[in-house]
Amino acid sequence: MVVRTVSMAALASRRALMGGVSPLMALALLAPGAAFAQTAAPGAVRSDTPAQANATSAQQAGTPQDPSLSDEPTTADIIVTGLRSSLQRNLDIKRTATGVVDAISAEDIGKFPDSNVAASLQRLPGVSIQRSGARGEPTGITVRGFGGDFNTTLYDGRRISTATGGRQIDFSTVGSDFIGQLSVLKTPDVSLASSSIGATVDIQFPKPFDHPGFRVATSASGSLQDRAGHVVPTLGALVSDTFANDTIGILSSFIYTRRDTDTNRVYVSGWPGNGFAPCQLQGSTATVCRPTFDTTADPSQVRSLTGWFPQQYGAEQQRVQDERVDGRIALQWHPSNEVMVTLDNNFSRQTLNTDVYGFGVWFSQDALRNVKQDANGTAVSFTQAGSPTDFTSAHNRQILQTNQTGLNVKWDVTPSLTVEADGAYAKSWLNPGNVIGSSNGDIGYGGALGTNLGFNVTGDSNKAFPTISNFGPAGNAARWADQTAIGSHVTVLQTQQNTDELKQFRGAVTWKGDNLTLKAGGQYVDDTFKLLNRSTFTNNFWQAYAGYGTPSGQGSGVSPLPSSLYQGAISLNNFISGFSGSLPPSVLIYSPQAYQAYLSGLGNPYAQNVPGFNYPKPDDETNGLLGFRGQFTEAVDPGSILSVNEKTLSLFASAAMEGQVGGMPLHVGFGLRTENTRLLSTGQGRQPTLIKGSIADPSLLSIAFSTPQAVSSRSSYTYVLPSLDMRLEVTDKLQLRFDASRTLTRPGLSLLNPVLGIGDGQRVGALSGSGGNPNLKPYLAGNFDIAAEWYYQRNSYLAVDFFLKNVSNFIVGGVTRQTVNGVIDPTTGQPAVFAISAQVNGPDATVRGVEIAWQQVFGDSGFGFQANATLVNTNKPYDPKIVSQSGFAVTGLANSANFVGFYDKNGFQFRTALNWRDEYLAGFGQNQNTGSYGAEPTFVNRSFQIDLTSSYDVTKNFSIFGELLNLNKNKQSTHGRFKNQLLDVFDYGRRFTLGARYRF
Repeated sequence: MVVRTVSMAALASRRALMGGVSPLMALALLAPGAAFAQTAAPGAVRSDTPAQANATSAQQAGTPQDPSLSDEPTTADIIVTGLRSSLQRNLDIKRTATGVVDAISAEDIGKFPDSNVAASLQRLPGVSIQRSGARGEPTGITVRGFGGDFNTTLYDGRRISTATGGRQIDFSTVGSDFIGQLSVLKTPDVSLASSSIGATVDIQFPKPFDHPGFRVATSASGSLQDRAGHVVPTLGALVSDTFANDTIGILSSFIYTRRDTDTNRVYVSGWPGNGFAPCQLQGSTATVCRPTFDTTADPSQVRSLTGWFPQQYGAEQQRVQDERVDGRIALQWHPSNEVMVTLDNNFSRQTLNTDVYGFGVWFSQDALRNVKQDANGTAVSFTQAGSPTDFTSAHNRQILQTNQTGLNVKWDVTPSLTVEADGAYAKSWLNPGNVIGSSNGDIGYGGALGTNLGFNVTGDSNKAFPTISNFGPAGNAARWADQTAIGSHVTVLQTQQNTDELKQFRGAVTWKGDNLTLKAGGQYVDDTFKLLNRSTFTNNFWQAYAGYGTPSGQGSGVSPLPSSLYQGAISLNNFISGFSGSLPPSVLIYSPQAYQAYLSGLGNPYAQNVPGFNYPKPDDETNGLLGFRGQFTEAVDPGSILSVNEKTLSLFASAAMEGQVGGMPLHVGFGLRTENTRLLSTGQGRQPTLIKGSIADPSLLSIAFSTPQAVSSRSSYTYVLPSLDMRLEVTDKLQLRFDASRTLTRPGLSLLNPVLGIGDGQRVGALSGSGGNPNLKPYLAGNFDIAAEWYYQRNSYLAVDFFLKNVSNFIVGGVTRQTVNGVIDPTTGQPAVFAISAQVNGPDATVRGVEIAWQQVFGDSGFGFQANATLVNTNKPYDPKIVSQSGFAVTGLANSANFVGFYDKNGFQFRTALNWRDEYLAGFGQNQNTGSYGAEPTFVNRSFQIDLTSSYDVTKNFSIFGELLNLNKNKQSTHGRFKNQLLDVFDYGRRFTLGARYRF
């Protein structure tokens, strides 16, 4: 504990304005004879850091936010620095906020509690995280069961652009080293936004006048993932200074972060639901088996048995290099106590390079025999004759770059009246420049070397992966990776290039009286999202050397491939520790770029005869290989081109009042926000005109299309969004809350495509497409909170919050099987049936739950803990036994709990964090969506992870720190409709970090 003296002015309350319904309602709630006055619970410590970045006046914006760093004339008080100081500030923010707000503050300048923003957020009640399976990094959050697009993330009160096509951001792209504070608003502030049914997350960055004077903070660390086996660096520096008699300030920061992760994965790409014919089942005596949907056929051939099968099965190792650069500069001009001007720029660039080495086997439901189904209809074992085997290699490169520039002006016209204007421009790019997003090279064997492969499900997805048997060329397991049997298959290049351009302006006027605060203003946001895909599917170049070559007995493909292409192998023995199931011996290591370069080096097949080239017939209009000249170049997919412009004009008004009821202080906030949105969506429509099979590879299809034509759609909607917040201080330690509001969440921009898209690169038995819907309306929610909070001693509290959300306009994703333009499937001779994924506004649902939070610090011992639990359920749970074309359920709902135990004293700090989340429905849709029973679900299995962090202050200015993530080697696994339908299991191991910080 450090004894400091601080100014009483620096400890003044900075209340955030939360919305409400009407002044008349608030007045009616207060006794007619009540005496209005500024009230504060005796002993309450007001927050020194505002819960919202835009809640301060110009004078407050120029006041130090950290009392421990203030140089003003002082009166005696005691301030605890470090972790306990941060926890006290977070408690004060929660206690004094008008609405339901949780916050996480930096422990010191340049010292945030966790290395990842999402990892910090999961310590809060009601907040849980989603992880990237390949990296194990927290990438998104769920608040009260609502994840992804249901949560709005702001930078200093501003929306940020994201080129991913959704409304959410990837939190792994946000460097946490120099963040000042995270605020999670679970009830809306109408002056910020009402566009989040889950929560609004405001990421607040430090500014020069937060800590006047010259400040420097630096950090350096190295991290090691146990499987990657080498140390990679993170470096950061922040410099801040105020000068010219503290009227001008400048702050700049730079962070370089790298994380290398080797992750083992076993996967099933999807469990489509389709009918099995009795002749396919184990024990069938049928001599002929041709499954059909024609109900007039022989009953043994009719696909009358409900069931699910694995579309593709495999295993791979993913070697990920995650490199991120964050930069920020903020300029502030404080010419007088009445005016503050802030100009800032935020830049981030994340580059993910992933090398993947694996194998995969493809299954077609018509070809399955000896099928054994469990009681739910899942095919738990079967055989497939002639199964090809692919060894896969890929190099994936994804660049996500964002730049935002903002200008904010605050002017205290009078001591009671403040005017604020804020404008920002942001743009985000996915894969800018000349980038190839994914290079894939598949090799293997099939045809004459195809095997009568056996497949067996050996247990539930949280403890077992499937087993395959009778693998290897013609079933010879000893030749599994025999290079003399392996030939070329397909070469796929794919790149998605998106941009998101965001222009926004907000203006507000705030008037503060002794017992009443009024605020009114407006906001305008212009968001333009553009999407484009390029690939070798579009021009059909991916099939240039398909066929596996001579050993497989097919008419094309090159075999053997040069031995110089192979760079070793990865053993699959004990591939996923703790999981049962067996895999083949190994996967091959080779470069897809080198494989592609070798095939390109064979020359132009139309200038010379190139053995192994998949020569098309001269009149084959579906086959883009007529244009192949030796180089694997991408072509733009016209059906992927999309442009969405969304303009939203919002007007808001709010009031905050303070008074007494029965001698108890009562704080009331009410507000109203109207949002008018206009949409223009433009895409490229085209229809399939012809489908042909591949002579080289019987599993592949080629499609010809009509000439693309631009298709546009316009729509608009307007909603009124009221809110009411009340906080009653029953005693100086106990307070009650009631909150009611209406909020909305808009559909992801990429869902607003006005055209039906039939993709290139189709496969036999798996024809698919997707249909956009530009007329999707937002989700709407009525939200209610009732809470009790007991602040029984300094830095300790117990809180219980009951919440309920009635959500309508749910966007339902379904899969329907339909013909398109009358094209014929050459494998059946009948009209081709496509599995079309589409979204529509559907039913409503109610989500209800309780959050319990307990924070305890044991006096001056240095010990303490934080614990919270969230219990949540819904009236629309998922029922896996309902086979529907438009299945519906609330996604993301799961009970969760977090515990952080800590010690913080005498410069030494140690934390243990335990994070648990129950199984939950992540969403509808799997990697392969070709079934007849609607969009198949994806569930995430129960998870539990333990993290350790520690630091020691060597001197007042220098400290060292360490971090151990995933001490218990938690694995991420998912499943389909039923628990034994494994989709993915990722084993991403542990990560160790050691570093140092220096500040003055």
